[in-house]
Amino acid sequence: MPTYAYRCPACGREFQKFHKMSVRTRPKCPACGTVAQRVITGGVGLHFKGSGFYATDYKKEPAKGGQEGPKPAGGEKKTDEKKPPSKTSGDDH
Repeated sequence: MPTYAYRCPACGREFQKFHKMSVRTRPKCPACGTVAQRVITGGVGLHFKGSGFYATDYKKEPAKGGQEGPKPAGGEKKTDEKKPPSKTSGDDH
């Protein structure tokens, strides 16, 4: 159920009511009892910050030849990097 904003035309008090969209009656001002008018608001925006869930969870990469499996999340590329050989010397102290 949505929250609606109302303003009293008599005393100017603003308040909010939580009710179904199908309710047709306007609420009364809690301060003076006058029937209130609904205030049109800008609503609520939704903003995702960061890399976003779409790029990592839902974005589908085009298939190349149909034989490749799914790509790793975050656009990471798998590489066959080899670790450099560890330095070993004849001196073990």
